[in-house]
Amino acid sequence: MAHDIRAGGGGDHDHDHAAPAGHDHSAAGPGKLKIALAGTAFVAVIEVIGGWRAGSLALLSDAAHVTMDVVALGIALTASLQATRPANLRQTFGFARLEILAALANGGLLFGVTIAIAIEAIRRFAAPVEPQGALMAGVAAIGLLVNLAIGAMLVRGAHGNLNVRAAVLHVAGDALGAVAVIAGGALIVATHAAWIDPALSLLVAAIIIAGVVEIVSQAAHVLLESAPDHAKLPIVSERIRSFDGVVDVHDLHVWTIGSGSHALAAHVVLNDRRISEATAILQRIDAAMREDFSISHVTVQFECKSCDPSNNIICTQVALR
Repeated sequence: MAHDIRAGGGGDHDHDHAAPAGHDHSAAGPGKLKIALAGTAFVAVIEVIGGWRAGSLALLSDAAHVTMDVVALGIALTASLQATRPANLRQTFGFARLEILAALANGGLLFGVTIAIAIEAIRRFAAPVEPQGALMAGVAAIGLLVNLAIGAMLVRGAHGNLNVRAAVLHVAGDALGAVAVIAGGALIVATHAAWIDPALSLLVAAIIIAGVVEIVSQAAHVLLESAPDHAKLPIVSERIRSFDGVVDVHDLHVWTIGSGSHALAAHVVLNDRRISEATAILQRIDAAMREDFSISHVTVQFECKSCDPSNNIICTQVALR
């Protein structure tokens, strides 16, 4: 049987679970996200009211798009706040995957809303209803101004904070949707072409569907414990194998716990050496995983030879070459 040294995190076992490099969960991040969430929710509400009063399906569709981003911002805010919530004896990795469950619920709800929008748009092509173009454009213009203000605030704090950077992209998408509705409203005022409204609603519906597919896909990758794109197994394996004293790496697993939180477990084969020397190697591996791949939970099992099928050690992967 191979000689094992089991260890997790750094060699000193402090397990401080600090946020990985590039993931700043400082108070500034949640503070800005709270303002963005409140402002985006305000835009969603006025677009629902304005769309209903103006009879504009396009404005109601954009309200659904903005609502999707309200939920997305809520998820980002939750992810930032979860960094301060400790794990317990049952949820040993904490509560980060609550955001994944919320994302799936959000995707299912928005998919249903988008189908309803598409059905109503098709009906309006058959029986055109001209909306109040001026009111439609005016409400969208208010939404655009709010989005621009939120975007300007977020851009100043986006550097080094992935949650805030993601929020900037959401707000930018909302602003583009508002511009489209403003242009559509102006065209309706000028031409009285009722088909513009359902056509715009279908465009926004397509944007929503694309966003839903992305959200559900990302959530599925997390639930399936797929390796994140920035930490492909061959690259991670080669990095571990590059340290002096490391002979081989196998049974390597990298997965995502929640936003900005990744974990690694591996069997690492060392040449014969003292435990103190193995501990130094472990510390170097842990530091490299944090700095190079933002992996904050590292668990390594040291061995002096690779797994053999006759051993009782269960390996689910062969060595990565």
